[in-house]
Amino acid sequence: KTTLKVGATPEPHAEILNLVKADLKKQGIDLKVIEFTDYVTPNKALEDGQIDANYFQHLPYLNSFNKEQGTHLSSAAGIHIEPIALYSKKYKSLQEIPSGANIGIPNDPTNEGRALLLLQSAGLIQLKASAGITATPLDITSNPKNLKFTEVEAASVPRILPDVAAAVINGNYAIPAGLNASKDGLVVEGSDSPYVNVIAVKAGHENDEAVKALVNAVKSEKVKAWIQKKYPNGDVISVF
Repeated sequence: KTTLKVGATPEPHAEILNLVKADLKKQGIDLKVIEFTDYVTPNKALEDGQIDANYFQHLPYLNSFNKEQGTHLSSAAGIHIEPIALYSKKYKSLQEIPSGANIGIPNDPTNEGRALLLLQSAGLIQLKASAGITATPLDITSNPKNLKFTEVEAASVPRILPDVAAAVINGNYAIPAGLNASKDGLVVEGSDSPYVNVIAVKAGHENDEAVKALVNAVKSEKVKAWIQKKYPNGDVISVF
């Protein structure tokens, strides 16, 4: 019997993992799901060998984390996309957002860049062409509404939503906060997003038997059907 410890943020990642526990048990794998509520600790736990895999992050974040932290983490498989969106408790449309408004955005490199690219796609700002997915507010070349930015940890963005004009929130934090991208989002990322959420492992363990079994269990018709039923509005979109 093999024990496989996998770190995950609660929704939808931990829920999806819990769906496949029984399937893995039949294969002699005891899946232990360990929940985290931030983006740093589960990667450090994976690097340190406290867990065997994690499932919470998109590929650009994983690559950025490795570069900045000197970690050796690798994607075992891409599973789903959670489109980010711009939400507001105060305004019903982009046009209503006033000049000088404060916008909340995540402060980690890839999610901040992702948020700014979303605002650019909405025509609110313009970024340097070279900025790409690691854009920061310093890369803004045009800001007609003179928007200000409050940069906080991704997990905290929903909490500051009442205090700012609008905020760009990651899907796995928007969903537990009761926000629905297609219903509540003023701007929603397209389904062609490169930000695919992955099951990550320590480099060199991508082909471990237990990891391959986990990937196969998660990339199943059962999980795909569950995602479609639970998120009919496209808040989570499977890529398999």
